Amino acid sequence: MTQAKAFPEEETIQWLVELIHQSGLDLNLLKKTWESEGKSIFGYASPTTAIHGPRWDHALIQKIVTPGSRVLDCGCGSGDLLVELIRDHHVLGQGIEIDPVEVQIAVQHGVPVLQADLDVGLDGFGDDIFDFVILERTLQTVHRPLDVLKEMLRVGKVVIASFPNFAHWRNRLQLFLEGRMPQTPSIPYGWYETPNIHHMTIRDFKESLQIINAQIVEGYARSGGLVHPCRDSDDLTAEEALFVLCRSTEYIDGAGI
Repeated sequence: MTQAKAFPEEETIQWLVELIHQSGLDLNLLKKTWESEGKSIFGYASPTTAIHGPRWDHALIQKIVTPGSRVLDCGCGSGDLLVELIRDHHVLGQGIEIDPVEVQIAVQHGVPVLQADLDVGLDGFGDDIFDFVILERTLQTVHRPLDVLKEMLRVGKVVIASFPNFAHWRNRLQLFLEGRMPQTPSIPYGWYETPNIHHMTIRDFKESLQIINAQIVEGYARSGGLVHPCRDSDDLTAEEALFVLCRSTEYIDGAGI
């Protein structure tokens, strides 16, 4: 009988068990086996180094948003994404940001921004007033993430949300080997200063959508610098994820991802 191929997560666990056995359960020795030429055991020069260069989710959102559409960017920061969308796609853009300093910078960039708290809701906007509502790497920082998503689905026809995946294997290994809260390029903060108050995984996100009657239309994951359509193993291998959502009653194309 042919032996079934192990899933990526099972392979990782088997490899960890073997590595620990070889190290004689000496965690210091185990860490040394991971280190090479001054690199960290997690494959980066420093686990607290933030990702530099163009935002991967910006490039993907540029492909998803249609020209001339109405766009609301929730937690827009200094308005960089809206600047790109207004310039390249001629969208009618509106931003929401709670940080007054970021609001001022966005306004200087020519982006219309409303200073507001997403946790309070989007009562100032009517139903289906936007074609696209975007939330980049912010969902894990709000106090009531599902309520925020519900409001986004109310005011917009399509919701685009991206977030770091806390179940990525590097995060699991940091907890396992060091017993500390993970710090990686996609999660660069110490536990005492992190804005991330809801540590969720891709699996958590998918399963919670039924609570708010939302449906996944498209899903993408970033792993090792590459972006691909979502797959079952991404909960272990993806550093970040981006999902395109709509209300379940409006989903026409069949089952989601």
